[in-house]
Amino acid sequence: MFQVWLVHAETQYQITITQPEHHLADIEMRFVAERAGPLQLKLPAWRSGKYQIMDLASGVRLFRATDSNNQQLTFDKIEKSIWELQVHTPGVITIKYQIYANELAQRTRHIDDSHAYINASAYLMYTDQTRHQPVSVQLKVPTAWRSTSGMQRGENPHQFLAADYDVLADSPIETGIHQFYNFEADGRSYEVVIWGEGNYDPKQMVTDLQKLVAQAPTIWQGYPYQHYLFIIHATHGARGATEHLNSTVIQRERFSFGSREHYLQFLSTAAHELIHTWNVKAYRPSELVPYDYLQPNYSKLLWISEGSTSYFQNQLLLRAGLMTHAEFYADLAKRLDKFDRLPGAHVQSVAQSSFDNWISLNGDHADNFSVNIYSEGYLVSWLLDHYLLSHSGLKASYRDIHRQLYQRFGKTTAFTAKDVQSIAQELTGKSLLPWWQQQVDSPPKVDSDKRLAAAGLERVVVKEQQAWLGLTGEFKNGSDKISKVERNSPAWKGGVTIDDEIVALNQLQLKASLLDRMKDFKPGQTIELSLFREGRLQHKKVVLGALPAKPSQISPVAKPTTAQRKFHQAWLGVELEKAKFSR
Repeated sequence: MFQVWLVHAETQYQITITQPEHHLADIEMRFVAERAGPLQLKLPAWRSGKYQIMDLASGVRLFRATDSNNQQLTFDKIEKSIWELQVHTPGVITIKYQIYANELAQRTRHIDDSHAYINASAYLMYTDQTRHQPVSVQLKVPTAWRSTSGMQRGENPHQFLAADYDVLADSPIETGIHQFYNFEADGRSYEVVIWGEGNYDPKQMVTDLQKLVAQAPTIWQGYPYQHYLFIIHATHGARGATEHLNSTVIQRERFSFGSREHYLQFLSTAAHELIHTWNVKAYRPSELVPYDYLQPNYSKLLWISEGSTSYFQNQLLLRAGLMTHAEFYADLAKRLDKFDRLPGAHVQSVAQSSFDNWISLNGDHADNFSVNIYSEGYLVSWLLDHYLLSHSGLKASYRDIHRQLYQRFGKTTAFTAKDVQSIAQELTGKSLLPWWQQQVDSPPKVDSDKRLAAAGLERVVVKEQQAWLGLTGEFKNGSDKISKVERNSPAWKGGVTIDDEIVALNQLQLKASLLDRMKDFKPGQTIELSLFREGRLQHKKVVLGALPAKPSQISPVAKPTTAQRKFHQAWLGVELEKAKFSR
C-alpha cells in the first residue's frame, strides 16, 4: 500500500498482478514533480546484459496521469519509449498503466498463474529526475505467492527498496510459487529460488553452488555483494541467463538437467553469471557508464565483459572439483575446432565485434564475416593469459588483471582499454600495445599448439574423415530449410544459400536430414541437390569436402617437463594430471 504522503525525492511503485492467466499487471507510480512544464516518462529500450535495442515499450497500454488534485494531465507519446506530460502545478504525480507480460525467453517480463518475473526495465518507468531518487516497489500478488529479489526488503514480504532506478533496473524480482533454499559462504548469504518442475536435483544444485561461490577469492579480493540470489527457471521454450548486480536468472528446458553434459552446462552458466557480478557489474567498460537506457552504449571492450567471463567460468568449476580435467580440455578442444573453421575469424576483430554487438548478426553474416564476443573473446582472453604468464615468469596471470580492475574500479565502475594495458605493463614490465593491436584490434591469431605445449598439453586431430557440406538446416515436412552456409565451404562453392529448401539428393526425395544422409557419402564425391529457391526448382552440383569424423582431443603429454607442470599450475590453479596413455 502506498504511503499517504511522499518523502521528498522518493519514487514509489506498485505492481498489482490483476489477471495472471492473461499475463496482465497494473502499474502505479508516484513521485514529486518539482516544477511545472513538460515532463517525460521513459521506459528503457533495452535491459542490462542484453546489448541490443528491444521493444520493451510494446507491453504498455492504458497510460494515464493525474496531479495532486486528481486532475488528468494531458500527454503525448513522442517516441516509442517516451510519454511527455504537461505538468501545470508542482506536486505529487500519479502515473498508471497496464503491462502485458508474456515474454520469458528474453528474461524481461513474464506473468502467469504460478509466478511473475519482473525486470524493472520492462515494467517501470522513470524520469530524468526520478532516476537518481530512492525507490520502493510494492507488490500485490496472490496470497500463496512469495517474493524475492537482490534488493533490500521493505516493511513487508512483498516490498523492496533500492537506492535509485539504476539499482532497481538491475535487481529483478521473482514472485510466485517456488522451491527456496539458502546457504552461507565466506560471511555472505545466498538464496536459490527454483520455478518450475524438471529433472533437476535441487539439493545437489545447492551443494554444487556452494562449492562454486567458494572459488571467487581465487580471482578477486573482496565481494561486491553481501547477499546473492540465484533465480532458476525450469521451463519450456526458454533458455539462457542474465547477470545482475547481486543476482542472476538462469533459464533451462525443464528436462535438461539430468545428463552429465547438460548438468555441466547449467553449472558453467551459473559460474558465468556469478563472475559477471565482478566483471561487468562491479567494473565495466567506461562507455557503459552510465547506461543510456534509450540508446546503445557502444564499446570495443565487450569481449572482456563476456569473453573473459566465459574464459574463467570453467576454471572455477575445475578448481572446485565440479569439472574434471578431461571435461575442461574437451570444452577447450571444441572451441578450437570451431575457431579453426570459422570464416569470420579472418575478417573481424573482437574489438569490432564488441562494437557491432548491438547489431543482430544472423544468417550468412554471422560466423562468415564476424566473430563472437563470447567464443572468440574467450580465446583472446586465453592468449592474453598466456602472454602474461610467459612475460612475467609465471608471476602474473589474467586473473591479476581482473583482480586489479576490481580493486581500482570497483567503486567508480568504469575502465578503459588503456587501463587494461597499463595494468599488464605493470605486471610484466612490457608494453601490451603491440600485442593488443595484433590480437584485439585485428582478427586474432591463435597458435593453439604452442600455448597448449607450454602447459604440458597436446591436441590431437583424428585422421578419420567424413563428408562435409558446410551448411546448417532444419529438416521438416520433407525438406531441409537452410539457415546458414559456411563461406567457402562445398555448399557455398556449389551455389547453395540461406533459405534454400532442399527436397532431393541425387534425384531421390529427401526422407531424412541432409546431414544424416552425408553418412552415406565420402569426401570428394559429387552430389546433386534439388532445391526450391523462392518457389523455383533448381539443381546444384556439389563436390563434398572433408572434416575430421570426431572432435579433436586435448590431453597431457606423455612426459611433461617441470616447466610445463609449473605453467599448468599457474594457468589453471590445478596440477597437470598424468597422461592416461603414451603415444
